[in-house]
Amino acid sequence: MRIIKDTNYDFMSKVGITRTLSILVLSIGLISLIINKGPKLSIDFKGGTMIVMNFEKAMEIEKLRNSLNEIIIDGQTFDLSKSEIKFFGNESDVLMRFSNISSETDKFLEKFTHKLYQTFPDKVPQQKEDFILSYEKVSPKIGAELSSDALMAIISALTLILIYISFRFQFKYAIGAIAALGHDIFITLGVFSIFNFEISLAVIAAFLTIVGYSLNDTIVIFDRIRENTKGSSNVPLKLVVNQSINESLSRTIITSLTTFIVVFILFLVGGEIIHSFAFAMIIGVLVGTYSSVFIASPIVIAMDKNRS
Repeated sequence: MRIIKDTNYDFMSKVGITRTLSILVLSIGLISLIINKGPKLSIDFKGGTMIVMNFEKAMEIEKLRNSLNEIIIDGQTFDLSKSEIKFFGNESDVLMRFSNISSETDKFLEKFTHKLYQTFPDKVPQQKEDFILSYEKVSPKIGAELSSDALMAIISALTLILIYISFRFQFKYAIGAIAALGHDIFITLGVFSIFNFEISLAVIAAFLTIVGYSLNDTIVIFDRIRENTKGSSNVPLKLVVNQSINESLSRTIITSLTTFIVVFILFLVGGEIIHSFAFAMIIGVLVGTYSSVFIASPIVIAMDKNRS
């Protein structure tokens, strides 16, 4: 099925504009990362505790925060007022995250939630066991191991892709594909930093999915370029690339549009748990489609001195 037929757009004539656009977006993301001293990591990587509390009535975040100024447990006073506190789906469910506490006492979490339950008797469920919807605790050591594993997963994926495309096509195609994938990941990471969104294991999964999605679109265009170069050895590579992109344009639009619709719906109605994954995928689909045309392909042309 082709929704766009017989196009003849000169994509490569826009490379100067798109290069400037990419540099601008990457620079803004890099500045944000420097200001924020790196991406905002979830407790998956830095360790900590996450609690989701269920109140019977709408809860005021500031009122809850103020109650955390002085929490006395086993004779020790804890100040958790600077913890991350936000609504979880609706205004009666509240998510709270705080870092690991070095002086944490035995059964700290159980005693802490009991204190909160007693602080708001008119807003909590009658049954105490209905107050906590879920909780998660990650130690700093496990968080560090997860950080290392996540980074290694991304590096391994990019390395294997480089090797595969070098054998499947040529080295210049591999460089173009890796540059496009790196472009996609860094822009998505920069956007997360700009909006102060957390990087969790779900987001790392989204990054790896973005790598696969973007690579798939890039390989389709590369395969078309390779086929078209066989019968046009005297034609400048720039013209061959433009022809190849136009020939695969309908397929690119259909694939990107259908994927975008799915992840956009997930973002809207998927709930808090999948929200960050869906947001990363939205950015990844848009940037991945863009990079296949305006990052990967121009690099192939630049590296082919014989036909450019």
